[in-house]
Amino acid sequence: MPGGRRSFVVEGEALRLDLAGTGLGDAWVTIRFRDVGSGGIGRLLLTVLRDGHQGAILSEEALGGDAFAWTGRLPEGLRALVFSPLAPGRPVAVADVSIARRGRLALVGRAALRSPARTVRAVYWRSLGLKVRGRGLLGAALRDRRDTGYPAWIRRFDTLDAAGRSRLRDTAAAWDAPPLISVLMPVHDPAPGVLEAALRSVRAQLYPHWDLCVVDDASTDPATGRRLAAHAAADPRIRVMRRPVNGHIARATNDALAMARGTFVAFLDHDDTLAETALFHVAEAVRSDPDLVLIYSDEDKIDARGRRFEPHFKSAFDRELLYGQNYINHLTVVRTDALRALGGLRPGFEGSQDHDLLLRLTAGLAPERVRHIPKVLYHWRAAGGSGTFSDRALAQAETARLRALAEVAAPFGARAERGALGFNRLVRPLPAPAPRVSVIIPTRDRAELLGQVLAGLFTATDYPDLNVVVVDNDSREAATHALFGAYADDTRLRVLAVPGPFNFSELSNRGADAATGPVLLFLNNDVEIVEPGWLAEMVSLALDPSVGAVGAKLLYPDGTLQHGGIVLGVGGVAGHSHLGLPGDEPGYFARMVLTQEVSAVTGACLAVRADAFAAVGGFDAAHLAVAFNDVDLCLRLRAAGYRNVWTPHARLVHHESKSRGPEDTPEKRARFEAETRVMQARWEPQLRADPYYNPNLSRRSAHFRL
Repeated sequence: MPGGRRSFVVEGEALRLDLAGTGLGDAWVTIRFRDVGSGGIGRLLLTVLRDGHQGAILSEEALGGDAFAWTGRLPEGLRALVFSPLAPGRPVAVADVSIARRGRLALVGRAALRSPARTVRAVYWRSLGLKVRGRGLLGAALRDRRDTGYPAWIRRFDTLDAAGRSRLRDTAAAWDAPPLISVLMPVHDPAPGVLEAALRSVRAQLYPHWDLCVVDDASTDPATGRRLAAHAAADPRIRVMRRPVNGHIARATNDALAMARGTFVAFLDHDDTLAETALFHVAEAVRSDPDLVLIYSDEDKIDARGRRFEPHFKSAFDRELLYGQNYINHLTVVRTDALRALGGLRPGFEGSQDHDLLLRLTAGLAPERVRHIPKVLYHWRAAGGSGTFSDRALAQAETARLRALAEVAAPFGARAERGALGFNRLVRPLPAPAPRVSVIIPTRDRAELLGQVLAGLFTATDYPDLNVVVVDNDSREAATHALFGAYADDTRLRVLAVPGPFNFSELSNRGADAATGPVLLFLNNDVEIVEPGWLAEMVSLALDPSVGAVGAKLLYPDGTLQHGGIVLGVGGVAGHSHLGLPGDEPGYFARMVLTQEVSAVTGACLAVRADAFAAVGGFDAAHLAVAFNDVDLCLRLRAAGYRNVWTPHARLVHHESKSRGPEDTPEKRARFEAETRVMQARWEPQLRADPYYNPNLSRRSAHFRL
């Protein structure tokens, strides 16, 4: 490192590396470091201090293992680098920091490999003497990250060498009072090879403090019992019980639960396998928070040749998504006493016994007592002939799943219905009478658009009590005033004049002040209503006292998806989930046909209770006049303890930006960049770690790609 070896200074949970006097200001460099134990998942915020003030945030790239790097131009007046944890209370260990200058030819070569077109443009503008433009394009080319396939991801981020295995074993050996984890495995006539693989995957765990509780559910092949007995004889941590009569998976699992000695139990099917690090990471989570009740991980599938495919990179705990599908399995780990208090799995729910358990377990459970481990710790066998319990009766499983949801939903008056692709749908009731909804529509002229949305509200929306506030921002065209005149006698509509420069936040806040309903619906004037029940669906969700903002499924006029919820960090601040997907496609693991929690929803169609909106201070008109005000509002609702929800069951068409137009002037671009800086300064830790978007997925777009 230039200037000699330097030491970190501890500042709270952050680490500061002083770089004053190194001459690195205005230099192109590569910064490399290790975030020990991260496994390639970003847990740090790397920032630059410039002359005593915070400068740019550096978006590092995972290289594989625990290694990260950033290549770019450091700012003038450089004072220090600061490594701070994204999650407060979870300090990280930074090691092997190096900073190396990069020559011009090396930079251009690296950039050309990543983005040839941008690199050519960068060199062209630099040759014309336009240094700033050339630097910007070169930096963008260096930040370009090509998508990779799952086998490449496994090689880089999910393959341990001998040193890595030794490190995990040594770490576990140093723990005081390591938790015992009991693995529950019901067995019934599996193929010999897959049972052998399942048993060996437990015995190969790098974490040694486990016991394996196997219940043979009256297998008809005597070889099964012999194989189980041989493994039990070889390892005293394996205990085997045989049921005399086949009782199916729930009873067999409950018998295994009765054998468990651990404080937590992990579920393993007789034909699946655990990653060798699985129980280590579970124990690590338990040690970090002894109050956890439920722990789950990412998973993939494995075929007869042992080839891994179709990874499922999951979100943090999402109650709404769990109502619709059992996205949590596998790996599922539950506190033993909590599982026993529920009576274990319920016979009669075979095929959906795990979903039934998780719905009962999480009903009323605080989200902070659930931990998602964003690592692939479970391999679900997809090969034919493996004897998987859940493959036997899909119709029975679907019926059981609906019955399980109906029982959980009944206490708050909701009902369970069959949804798209056979998944569950939870339908919340509206009270009688339904509460008034104040629809707030900022507008400036474009009468053909506003007329369409007003007609949709008053004639095509099946909702009994509407109060529409059109916030008129200096409309001048005769057609607009004629439209206002046509509704002059309609008591459901009020036109509120708010002249002055366009400020979406201010216009929306003024509309909210004039609203008379307990539920607010912020709606763009370029939204087209295409089905009658959309508003009842949104209001039924917004009335849940735990819910903040509710968003809808918005389609472009060509039928492709415009809004499937907002993912933080995409493009620097936020981006729309599954943007451009055909509107009828299910999306990543059916996410676009299932109601789910999200960090934010678009203000183009956003429902929220008036009291919750007022409690967080409404939209930020002072700093976020046009862009990101909806994301900021949603993040403040989350910070206040509310959940934001997106529903595919409220579907509209959005003629995006037809009224205001694109961001295509220097003034608009400058305003957008200023609002981007506001969001990054205010919310950067949240932007870097959206709980509903797995950290293994790319932030280049919100298409759920590696």
